[in-house]
Amino acid sequence: MQQSRFAYCVADGKAARIDIGQAIAATGDLVWVHLTSNNEDAQAWLTDTAKAPDYIVDALTTSESRPRCDAVGDGAFLNLRGRSNEAMTTSDPLASLRIWAVAGRVISVTRRAVTAIDDVVKLIEGGHIRDPGDLIAEFAVAITEELDPEVADLGDRLDDCEADLDADKVFELRRGVTKVRVAAIGYRRFLQPQRAALEKLAALPCDWLHDDDRLHLGSAADRAARMAEELEAIRERSALMHESLTDLRAEQIDSRALLISIVALIFLPLTFLTGLYGMNVEGLPYAKEPWAFDAIGGICIAITIGIIGYFSAKRWFG
Repeated sequence: MQQSRFAYCVADGKAARIDIGQAIAATGDLVWVHLTSNNEDAQAWLTDTAKAPDYIVDALTTSESRPRCDAVGDGAFLNLRGRSNEAMTTSDPLASLRIWAVAGRVISVTRRAVTAIDDVVKLIEGGHIRDPGDLIAEFAVAITEELDPEVADLGDRLDDCEADLDADKVFELRRGVTKVRVAAIGYRRFLQPQRAALEKLAALPCDWLHDDDRLHLGSAADRAARMAEELEAIRERSALMHESLTDLRAEQIDSRALLISIVALIFLPLTFLTGLYGMNVEGLPYAKEPWAFDAIGGICIAITIGIIGYFSAKRWFG
């Protein structure tokens, strides 16, 4: 379970959890401070204790954000999007992770819990993270690795819809395809700029970014690009699937309308005949004959057989 604020200090390859109040004065290869911007003290700590520039404080605590990377002096500001275990909207399915990194120090801020943070905490406690470059690279790798199965699941769900394509399941399938398409659009909205942000960070001339860090960032950017391309394919397939379902629905309506028309055409002459002889007036032919009812019934049956035979010959039923 993620805490709203914590700090780690890494020195000589060993990580120790420290109090946030000691983070600014702490020295080592890496000091990592994590805050939650919903916490009332977060902005005050960034401004008063960390002495961060105003534009950095605004970037770290803004409510709306898109993945991006900006060079800030000898450091960098990075905004990423990752999975969250909290309820998210379909239009905004990923939680933001804002990072301000300089040599020896990283400050990260989230508004909602990002599941990748737990993975990174385990890595830093296990001694696998030694400097800011390692920390950011692990964040990028963890986020993209978590999103990969999500994107693959969308493709599998769409495959299932295509395999179950049937006129009797039109409404159920349309709901499923719509959900997949909305999710794909929501993910792609952030993965495309996330790729650009990671590529830009990997190209920044920062001394604290080593060659292996740049390789990991490049790998994460490639994976983000592949996922964005897959999401675009899912979106296009969903549109085609929706068109196919619309065609199936139209065919279903046409077949039902044809059936109704056939039934109406069969009963039209029968209704006329029975309505004519159902009039309570004098002068109807054979109205008083005992065999008149049987004769009219026989005529109706003959008309019905004749119309059905005609439609069958014209293949209206097939």
